[in-house]
Amino acid sequence: MHDFSSRHGEFRSRRRRKQRFDDDEPTMAKRVRGHRTLPSIEVFDATDGLPEGDRWSTWDQSIPTQRGPRPHPDWLVTELAAVDTELGILKTGKEADVFLIRRGVPEGRSCLLAAKRYRDAGHRMFHRDSGYLEGRRVRESRVNRAVASRSTFGRQAIAGQWAQAEFTALTRLYAAGVPVPYPAQILDTELLLEFIGSADGTAAPRLAETRPGPAELAALWDQLVQALVALARDGLAHGDLSAYNLLVHDGRLVLIDLPQVVDVIANPRGAFYLTRDAENIGRWFAAHGLSGADPEPADLAGLLIREAMLDA
Repeated sequence: MHDFSSRHGEFRSRRRRKQRFDDDEPTMAKRVRGHRTLPSIEVFDATDGLPEGDRWSTWDQSIPTQRGPRPHPDWLVTELAAVDTELGILKTGKEADVFLIRRGVPEGRSCLLAAKRYRDAGHRMFHRDSGYLEGRRVRESRVNRAVASRSTFGRQAIAGQWAQAEFTALTRLYAAGVPVPYPAQILDTELLLEFIGSADGTAAPRLAETRPGPAELAALWDQLVQALVALARDGLAHGDLSAYNLLVHDGRLVLIDLPQVVDVIANPRGAFYLTRDAENIGRWFAAHGLSGADPEPADLAGLLIREAMLDA
């Protein structure tokens, strides 16, 4: 098994000197137009050793509660003889980077996964994390004090909380039928998620990257409303919803980037986050010509407040 932490740290250091990322427009790997052939899993010799940058499958390192909902989908490779091959970066951001992973058994089946790796304590954390952390407390008072003081240990704990919060939310929402990537497993601060895209490794575009016609725009809006209503009924808000954390794959809308998911009942600002999500995404649809929808973008916030039973 290779030391990913040092290689990943060097990569982040080089990238940090070159560019900065804003809050609303995460930097994404440029998609290659046309067909891109992925390397065959058979080119790797899993008996004599792995090429640099690869690792044995981490499936057996996660306990059952750190794996996705059962039954596991048929496409997911769970064999312990599998190798994780890193194929490149999908997205970089302030809090986490997302890599494309191919998990496969030599001379056997394989699948594509998105590996989301949260930053460690030495790198930038969520710039507005205190508001999202309201209502999230762990049983150990020492951890709560460290989180509040933002000590080194506290920042490490926050990174773990973001990863665990996203995995827990994805597990809960996937089981409820909300359109989110299947959460395959979590290991420390790395999430392995269903890759949303084509079999050649081309990622599905973000909603912000698309220019849907009137019919497709209306269909995407209907899907979004259903998803957000399901979240609200479950007492949750995305917390940072925009056209940059919605994917469009074969006409299907998929919600991503859920570390800041908000429990709208436990969080005293729950109604604020519901309203902000609705207004942010509603403006995008309205600006792109959505008309005659039910509900209209301007009415979405009120609908979510009612569905979450926060209007009493």
